[in-house]
Amino acid sequence: MPQLSSLVRSQMAHPSPIRQIMKMAERQNILALGLNPDDVISFGGGWVNHPAPEEFRQAYEEVVSDPALFHKSGGYTATLGELECREQIARFDEHLFGVQGLGPEHIAVGVGSTQLTHDLFRTLLDPGDTVMLLDPTYANYEGQVAFAAPGSPIVRLPVIDPETWAYLPVTDPGRVIAEFTRLFDEHRPRVVIFGAPDNPTSQILPQAVADAMSARTAEAGAWLLIDFAYKCQCFGTPPAYYAWSPAEHPHVIGIHSNSKWARALGRRLGWIEAAPAVIDGLERVQQCSLLCPDTLSQMTMARYVKRAIADGSLRAYVDRTSALYAAAARTTIDAVDEYLQRPRLVPSGGLYTVVDVGENADAFVPKALQATGVLVVPGRGFGPSITNGVRISYGPMVMTPDKIREGLERLGGYMRR
Repeated sequence: MPQLSSLVRSQMAHPSPIRQIMKMAERQNILALGLNPDDVISFGGGWVNHPAPEEFRQAYEEVVSDPALFHKSGGYTATLGELECREQIARFDEHLFGVQGLGPEHIAVGVGSTQLTHDLFRTLLDPGDTVMLLDPTYANYEGQVAFAAPGSPIVRLPVIDPETWAYLPVTDPGRVIAEFTRLFDEHRPRVVIFGAPDNPTSQILPQAVADAMSARTAEAGAWLLIDFAYKCQCFGTPPAYYAWSPAEHPHVIGIHSNSKWARALGRRLGWIEAAPAVIDGLERVQQCSLLCPDTLSQMTMARYVKRAIADGSLRAYVDRTSALYAAAARTTIDAVDEYLQRPRLVPSGGLYTVVDVGENADAFVPKALQATGVLVVPGRGFGPSITNGVRISYGPMVMTPDKIREGLERLGGYMRR
């Protein structure tokens, strides 16, 4: 039969390391290892497991139970999203984080941050343009760049010292800023992207580092992208760049998702906050990739946000759920220190920590799963600096902290044998 494209064939030869590990957790593969799936504890999943807002569920119920509204929800919206939804998203970010000057002209709605990030790369990059990532950072960026802008090289900014496991932007921000400047001037990236908090480290770049990145990209006519997928899971006072607006920083673009804060992973809705010129370009790309975002999710998002801001329940919900993940993070770090006794990072937000296991994690992970029934994610896919590290996700077990301790106790027993 005819061949697939060379680009797809090359990417199939290098699949997502996270997806490969999650395949190990599928029931049939667990059974093939001679393990009882009910006894397996997985720290592999990058998802949240707290309840969605009850008022959000009620908004879906209202739309679905009303024949006229349900009929409307089956129709197209504009490619950039329904106007009311975009207006309420602007109010959402102003209400929670103080983003000023944000209007619907700054917002493009999509079916999640994954689709939007790919289309955003397609909007901003020409093939061969350089992209700068942190090392480590989210494993999916490399594949998204490869599909959106074939031949675009990636340069990585180290943020973890593999010897001490220190998070350098916090412990030595001057060193990171100097290395960022050196790499930027040498490679001239078109796009710089970081997560806040980042995946897999759950660290938040200090304001001074973000300021340096913003100043250099603005001066060079480059783009600074901030992935805010975990923005609402920030355990302390957010840095000032959480409130940056494209109205004031037109070269800065925010990537957002409902997946994590509202536990809407399967109810797909995300958005981009950017200067109107970027939104116009993204509209043309989405006309070919998406046509329009999900209408039902937009209708319910607009209804929910409008009411939840008015009655104060939005802020209360976000604060309550963030506290749940902060507690799960503390449980995880305490258990790592007690049972694993290895270098680790203390989360500043998000769903994860990374732990140095003292050996190549690609070999460690399947052996540990076989021996303990505990699954973690090897670090190499996030960047070479944590080849000897694993990502541990407490997100799926936020409501069952005893499972976190049990899993890490099992893993620690194996590591100390």
